[in-house]
Amino acid sequence: MAFTYPDASDYTMVGTHTDSPNVKLKPNPVIKEHGVVKFGVESYGGLLLNPWFDRDLSIAGRVSYLNSKDEIKDALIDVKKAIAIIPSLAIHLDDKANKERTVNKQTDICPILSTNDDFEFEEFLKWQLSKLDILDVKELYANELSFYDTQKASYVGLNNDFIASARLDNLLSCYVGMLSICSVDATEPMLFIASDHEEVGSESTSGAGGSFLENTLKRMFGDYDEYMKMLRTSLMISCDNAHAIHPNYASKHDSNHAPKINKGVVIKVNANQRYASNSKTISKFMKVANSIDEPLQEFVTRSDMGCGSTIGPITATRLGIDTLDVGLPTFAMHSIRELAGSDDAHSLYKILVNFGV
Repeated sequence: MAFTYPDASDYTMVGTHTDSPNVKLKPNPVIKEHGVVKFGVESYGGLLLNPWFDRDLSIAGRVSYLNSKDEIKDALIDVKKAIAIIPSLAIHLDDKANKERTVNKQTDICPILSTNDDFEFEEFLKWQLSKLDILDVKELYANELSFYDTQKASYVGLNNDFIASARLDNLLSCYVGMLSICSVDATEPMLFIASDHEEVGSESTSGAGGSFLENTLKRMFGDYDEYMKMLRTSLMISCDNAHAIHPNYASKHDSNHAPKINKGVVIKVNANQRYASNSKTISKFMKVANSIDEPLQEFVTRSDMGCGSTIGPITATRLGIDTLDVGLPTFAMHSIRELAGSDDAHSLYKILVNFGV
């Protein structure tokens, strides 16, 4: 979280989430069978599994350990090198692969990393810690490690129309929010918060359902009346990604609410409060966008399909703050490699930095 601290109470708050669906190691991950060493994993969030096959995977995350002073320490490791892969089953062994491809989360997505059955997981972790000059490891405790695709982000398209990358949902909005608060004057009331665990419901100490934002605001505004005035005069803008109309699956969208790539920020609406937008909060956002000639689009999911949610309704419920949900149009959401427009993020940035003008 970051915020300015001027003598004003009408804050523009930008909320995002840091987590993305991925493949996470189980606590005792090593499986040695059929001539290979592989890792047992869990899928985190609503993961689109098929694109994870045949990718060069590395691993990163947090390791907790005990040192010789009996102190518990944490370290962030990132192997960076491609050390594993989830190989597809050849079509010769699955003649329905192009017709009825399903993926079993327990048995089908275990990454393989070696043919050497001498592999020891604890030695592997100590090796990674030693790269950080952490040699005082009396005992390894818990870890939280995830696989990721080593392919770098890139521009794609004849005119660099697209941004292709892992974790655009929602690190792209995190970047825009961070850049926005770094760009405004310190006299402008603005707050940026990037919460964890949105993809699994936000119910955690570091998720939007936790107390971090509320507690911080109460410390900023110690007087209860000032605190309540701030909430009632402020606006939370929940920034996430939005489903752009897929040119090969156009029927999956309501034709009147089908956002296009590079055609502007999307205002997300749902009658059942899966998004927090309402006519009042939408109007505030539209006024700023129109004042600087930035285009806007609207998304409403088809009435016969389910609708995802965001941190918006959760934050609105927790704080009682006026909230709306906006998003950047995206293809392949929750895939290992997502696709967004190269213009839309800049458009959102320009709108956010002009809220206090």
